Amino acid sequence: MTTDSPTRTATGRVWLITGTSSGFGRAIAEAALAAGDTVIATARRPETLDDLVAAHPDRAVATKLDVTDSGDIARVVADAILWYGRIDVLVNNAGHGQVGAVEETTDRELRDLMDVHFFGPAALVRAALPYLRRQGSGAIVQMSSFGGQMSYPGFSAYSATKCALEGLSEALAAEVEPFGVKVLIVEPGAFRTSFSGGSLHQSAAMPEYAGTVGPTRETITGIDGRQPGDPALAARAILAALDAEKTPLRLVLGNDAVDALIGHLDQVRTEIAEWEKVSRGTDLPAAAG
Repeated sequence: MTTDSPTRTATGRVWLITGTSSGFGRAIAEAALAAGDTVIATARRPETLDDLVAAHPDRAVATKLDVTDSGDIARVVADAILWYGRIDVLVNNAGHGQVGAVEETTDRELRDLMDVHFFGPAALVRAALPYLRRQGSGAIVQMSSFGGQMSYPGFSAYSATKCALEGLSEALAAEVEPFGVKVLIVEPGAFRTSFSGGSLHQSAAMPEYAGTVGPTRETITGIDGRQPGDPALAARAILAALDAEKTPLRLVLGNDAVDALIGHLDQVRTEIAEWEKVSRGTDLPAAAG
């Protein structure tokens, strides 16, 4: 399903990246371009990408994409194939932060967040996969979070969307491996992006949750501009993982994320061990004979 006569010449790999106006998306685009590759950079407001295209007019193109718009998704994937004949790396990065207790989070807020973090990436994957399968190569990078494996008070909605994305992606990896397609789930901690600033959405606070969610609100907004993670180094790590002989399924980024996930996994293992006898006692008796 690749086109026989692309209308543009691609250098290196062809990347299709969502949410490229800032943060991880911009850093990944810049790293790919620095590696000599070609980038289709997308954003809801493509004019925010003018500087990126101006710096690399021969290898970068900007286009509008709202990942919640199925028409946009179909058009962007079709354009990528028309222009370059292939997509080598799809990066599902678009998204934003959300803080709120479960009771504070409205149905609209939860559905909107799931549209951006789960349904949009799933639709992009489905749109790109026919081409990746026929190429017999390619990679899908799913920008998750260490919150895709664990959660804190106030991050219920955000973590729920990332857990959903990771569940889909883990199965997807096994499904597409026979076609030569890789899946990489990226789980960053706190990086110096707009996550804690302009991109952060907050549900209306209820006083009942001041003691549990209140500290999360204070921490996440107070860390803005002081996060320890460097998006440029994260982008380099992502490229290194894709270039590795064996690309990991999950790539955890940042000391805070590594420490949090190790602690979480230790806690899960301890709890399973404590309740193992009860857990194993729920099977039907083995058939006699």
